[in-house]
Amino acid sequence: MNDAETLVRAYYDAFNAGDVDAFLALLAEDVIHDISQGPRQTGRAHFRPFLDHMNRCYRERITDLVVMTEPGGTRAAAEFVVHGEYIATDPGVPAGTAPARGQTYTLPAGAFFELRDGRVARISNHYNLGDWIRQVGG
Repeated sequence: MNDAETLVRAYYDAFNAGDVDAFLALLAEDVIHDISQGPRQTGRAHFRPFLDHMNRCYRERITDLVVMTEPGGTRAAAEFVVHGEYIATDPGVPAGTAPARGQTYTLPAGAFFELRDGRVARISNHYNLGDWIRQVGG
């Protein structure tokens, strides 16, 4: 396993453990976060409120993680499955989506990483929002 793969795996290990501090420590101070179906946020300071919001509305675990890296160690991609539960209604979901009542979902997803100085400098997440809406009701 190379350093890039080790970093990406540590990112998802911290996510699965719910260890927000360990997760944030893996991010560059000026990290770029491209939210799936959402805006771009810049800076570690924006990531904590995002995680707090996600943890309030969703309970998720990543499985079946496959990490791919390029030889220089500055880029990586991950493919995985998100197993989740919709636990509190998210005001940011599209109109017509059912309110949260503990619905479960399973989504294939992917992410692209830019890595710099042993930290995640950019993370771009992608999943099928229509599939998620179908699974939770909408």
